[in-house]
Amino acid sequence: MAGTITIKNGYVFDPLNEINGEIMDIFIRDGKVVKELSAAEIKESKIIDASGMTVMPGGVDSHSHVAGPKVNTGRMMRPEDHYKANLKKTSLTHSGSGYTVPSVYKQGYDYAAMGYTTVFEPAIPPLEARHAHEEMCATPLLDMGGYLVLGNNFFLMHYLRDGDLERAAAYVAWMMKTHKTYGIKCVNPAGVENWGWGKNVGSLDEANIHFEITPREVIKGLAEVNERLGMPVPIHLHANNLGHPGCYTITKDSLKIPDGVKTRQNMDVEWAETKMDPSRDRSIYLAHLMFNSFGGTTWADFESKVKDIAGYINNKDHVVIDSGCTPFGEATSMTGDGPAIHDLYVLTGNKWSNTDVEMECGSGVIPFTYLKSNPVHSVQWAMGLECLLLINDPWKTIMTTDSPNGGPFTKYPEVMTWIMSEAFRKQTFGECHKWANDRSALGGVNRELSLYDLAILTRANPAKTIGMAHRKGSLGEGADGDVTVYNLNPQQLDPNNYEALLRTFRKAEYTVKGGEIVAVKGEIVSLPEKRTYYSEVHVENEREKEMLADVKEWFRYYTLGFANYPTPEKYLANPTPIQVNGER
Repeated sequence: MAGTITIKNGYVFDPLNEINGEIMDIFIRDGKVVKELSAAEIKESKIIDASGMTVMPGGVDSHSHVAGPKVNTGRMMRPEDHYKANLKKTSLTHSGSGYTVPSVYKQGYDYAAMGYTTVFEPAIPPLEARHAHEEMCATPLLDMGGYLVLGNNFFLMHYLRDGDLERAAAYVAWMMKTHKTYGIKCVNPAGVENWGWGKNVGSLDEANIHFEITPREVIKGLAEVNERLGMPVPIHLHANNLGHPGCYTITKDSLKIPDGVKTRQNMDVEWAETKMDPSRDRSIYLAHLMFNSFGGTTWADFESKVKDIAGYINNKDHVVIDSGCTPFGEATSMTGDGPAIHDLYVLTGNKWSNTDVEMECGSGVIPFTYLKSNPVHSVQWAMGLECLLLINDPWKTIMTTDSPNGGPFTKYPEVMTWIMSEAFRKQTFGECHKWANDRSALGGVNRELSLYDLAILTRANPAKTIGMAHRKGSLGEGADGDVTVYNLNPQQLDPNNYEALLRTFRKAEYTVKGGEIVAVKGEIVSLPEKRTYYSEVHVENEREKEMLADVKEWFRYYTLGFANYPTPEKYLANPTPIQVNGER
């Protein structure tokens, strides 16, 4: 049961309310931030003395692979991963294991220990949505949601090829309600369908087989459908040709496609108090920019082209990205982009799995290790940080590792410290291959992000981008009582003392979730209820009936019956629908 909490005398960083290190008190009642408490309430409340400490909203991760069939495949095919990190059962918590792909209980505890309270799964296959929801439901402490993979869906490719945006929009709306998902994910548009036949697409204007639709048409169509419906989050794009030398050109051209598509977010929610406009203002959210910014023509002349794409983003206002940093060490590559994973298999010879999800999408999984001695990996490390340091406006960036693709989310403290400390970057440059300096622009960057910037990258902007700023990412009145307290005095912050920063970010002094203290110095102390968010999108009844007639006719190609396709709410933890496009 959420109680009453007073967090006293902390240095507060709340970018959505333009609060930059002011010493102030934060009050929480019944799980929500309030402006004040009565003297009697304060006397009875739990008191956190945050004097000399940093206070931020609870962390929000808008892109982390934490639930679903490919994640569980990563767990099953990597027993060696589970020997490296394990957690004993306590009187309160479950046991758990896994380093790059932790078990569901462990991943919830690990996130909370670092100060995170909200995490979104970025790629849910429709046919496997029940599986994803079961794992999200079992993950403790985190409010969650997920994006539905639609960039190679048979029904949508058919509608978009024919230019029928009305039925495409009706289908997306129905799919969000049917599978209790939150937004549109587009992976290797039009290319994954080709992979079912051992092929791919090589350009934005190459039509795929059978459907004869191009990636350009899929991206443009889904972006228009997204805004027609007023979705909470922009179309979330995993661009074509990801992970190959030279892929930056197709990435940059892909970002140009939704330029001019008017943003329209239409949600019926109660908005927390913020000084900034909390509604989203971007029409495309590019996933893991680092993996989409490879230059060169082969691995021999491989180089970073982040600077080139950052220059474009700096001059445009319709794009937001997450970084996809690679902090060295073990990783597990998993994506809906089957051909990209196959190419990694050919490159490394590591064990590999691949699947095709009937009529909808596909995926692949492969273990991977990023080495400081490897020239390409060293450049990738630099590139991930370039994504966050070369884009001038932090409101266009979100910090991620594309966990576990670039590395596990438990490496976030390292990424936070690198972007805040030039000294830590120089120390790492001295340990890795010289290509990191020679073939990227990072060595010439002396920018060090502030705690205010960090709060934007890890709280405010993820919440704003995915349409959760009505209750997440801020400490304004009406926001969820999710708070992180770091044992870090901003007045004494020394970027050169990067070891102290690493210690601070690895274990929050306090993590508060929904008005309850859930972790103290990294130890889990309570397990309050969590929520699962999804978009309940409304369209005209007649449009939905017309679309469903098509779907039921084509459904004979599925291996299950139409009645068994939807995901019931019982698979969700405290299902919380967001009403979308209600006025029509």
